[in-house]
Amino acid sequence: MSGDILDIGGRLVSNRLFVGTGKFSSYEIMKRSLEEAGAEVATVALRRVDGTSGAENILNYIPKGCFVMPNTSGARNADEAIRIARMAKAGGAGDWVKIEVIQDNKYLLPDNMETLKASEVLVKEGFKVFPYMSPDLSMARRMVNVGASAVMPLGSPIGSNRGVKTRELVEILVHEIKIPVIVDAGLGKPSDACDCMEMGCAAVLVNTAIAIAEDPVGMAGAFSEAVKAGRRAYLAGLPAASAHASASSPLTGFLREDK
Repeated sequence: MSGDILDIGGRLVSNRLFVGTGKFSSYEIMKRSLEEAGAEVATVALRRVDGTSGAENILNYIPKGCFVMPNTSGARNADEAIRIARMAKAGGAGDWVKIEVIQDNKYLLPDNMETLKASEVLVKEGFKVFPYMSPDLSMARRMVNVGASAVMPLGSPIGSNRGVKTRELVEILVHEIKIPVIVDAGLGKPSDACDCMEMGCAAVLVNTAIAIAEDPVGMAGAFSEAVKAGRRAYLAGLPAASAHASASSPLTGFLREDK
């Protein structure tokens, strides 16, 4: 596993658990959780980064060696997402950006078409784009065509902790899309993350399930271990399921039979 490196967006990443930074009870708990997870990538909403105010700056609590990927949380259309991405880059956040465009206030489902528009513009400007999207194969192919560095399909609605309700659709993307597939949103248990990795996802992004756990630091460690276990199982080659039983030991010849 030590040589299992994810080459993505011009960076080499060994830990395939990406962690979001919202909903933690304090920045100190967030920092300890990121450290326990061994996170190398953390997503941060631009509106929580304000170096000019008297409030604490979240970036001061990102562990050394953890790369910050801004997201366009709050954008309701492509133009807003583009503006947020440009502001983040101008503020020194680098060229990675997670594109979130959400107009639906009830289920918080991504607007795939506006996300595609924003992705196309930002890729042309040199950004490494990570679009958060509903798992649709045709749209994912369009994301690939405009130059996205990965696609980030939701497992279930943001913050729902319902697990991988879109599993079959995500699995289609894994088989058909030639860029990394990173499941984002809805993962509620470490076993959900393990499931994603077993099916061949390149990584997962987890926030709520860690941040609101009774012990966020312990949960971060549990998710990290689950991601590693799932990835190891995928690389080992999972056996195909069968509708019939198959004995693991011979059923005859172990007792003396009188003739």
